[in-house]
Amino acid sequence: MKAIAAACAALCIAATVHASEDIADQYPQSELYSKPVEVIPHVFSAIGATAPPTYENAGHNNNLSFIVTSEGVVVVNSGASDALAKALHDEIKQVTDQPVVLVINENGQGHAMLGNGYWRDQGVDVLAHAEAIAETQENSDLILQRMRGYNKDRAGETRVEHANLSFEDRYDLTLGGVEMQVLHLGPAHDPGDIQVWLPEWDLLIAGDIAFHERMLPVFPHTCTKCWIETWQEKLEPLDPAYVIPGHGHPTNLPQVRRYTLDYLTDLRAKIGAHIEAGGDLASAYYVDQERWKNLDTFEELATKNAGRVFEEMEWE
Repeated sequence: MKAIAAACAALCIAATVHASEDIADQYPQSELYSKPVEVIPHVFSAIGATAPPTYENAGHNNNLSFIVTSEGVVVVNSGASDALAKALHDEIKQVTDQPVVLVINENGQGHAMLGNGYWRDQGVDVLAHAEAIAETQENSDLILQRMRGYNKDRAGETRVEHANLSFEDRYDLTLGGVEMQVLHLGPAHDPGDIQVWLPEWDLLIAGDIAFHERMLPVFPHTCTKCWIETWQEKLEPLDPAYVIPGHGHPTNLPQVRRYTLDYLTDLRAKIGAHIEAGGDLASAYYVDQERWKNLDTFEELATKNAGRVFEEMEWE
């Protein structure tokens, strides 16, 4: 029954708008790329573009989610600018009169935290993992300048505002009778990646540990071996019925497993065989990834991912 419910929910949501990196904007009357949808009762998400951040999508290329309770609203991701944060707040006000009481940054990337200044100006606390805060402190100028580069006048008066609350392993919160576990399951895509687990509702706001409609990026600091271990040992036991990934429409665990765990396992196997055969970095970029070519951002990321996994595995 659980599997059937999850599959039906995923199909209904995905049927509304198909993900495509070629769609510039699905909600032109708003700074948001798309209008928030109710994933399950009381949990909403504004689904971002699967394309890289651009002026046309205003940097809304990740999912901005919020949980509505009888004692307040919890937001996951502040957005890539003050304007995006305000646009999301306007949508929240259309859903409920309850105030926003907490904003959570899923990691230290710009589209997760550059809207923090707007929320702090509203008197709202912002929570992030300690490693994510360290990343924004170290790279704040680069993060802000990168956003200003593509967003131009849409950047407005956005500033870097670090989260004022931090945690290491987990942060537990009960609001309006809703239990929320903010978890750092372990090393994955980016330092300080977090997941928000709602055990009573069987829903995981997974953040960037989970991808499915666009190809996941492997960064120079990403440990893909660690990502696989974190997934298998920490994420799988949660066994959520519903998953809101960091990018792409809400779905279920088998779907994100296929395009995250299976992709990482497949790429590492291909690179491992390449190394075993005496292959070098120059040719590693072109290992066979045809199985994944229908994912958005494949052209931008596939060869980069292969090269970075080669550099990781060469000395394992």
